[in-house]
Amino acid sequence: MEAINGFMPYIQIALSIMLILTILLQQTGSSLGGAFGADNFSSQFSTRRGLERTLFRTTIVLGVLFALTALINLMVA
Repeated sequence: MEAINGFMPYIQIALSIMLILTILLQQTGSSLGGAFGADNFSSQFSTRRGLERTLFRTTIVLGVLFALTALINLMVA
């Protein structure tokens, strides 16, 4: 158990950096006003394809992995 406590923070730091990067790399179809709740009728919804789909799925996987490592760290500590 001591080994897990020793390297778990490093795993969480690496996962959090990768999660932040994948979130920032995703493109949005909305303008800055859409981020603050303004109506954005010019945005279009389209199907994710190729790299966009891979990036979206990678973000989900990294989020789940980060949550699991946080839960494991909580149970072990």
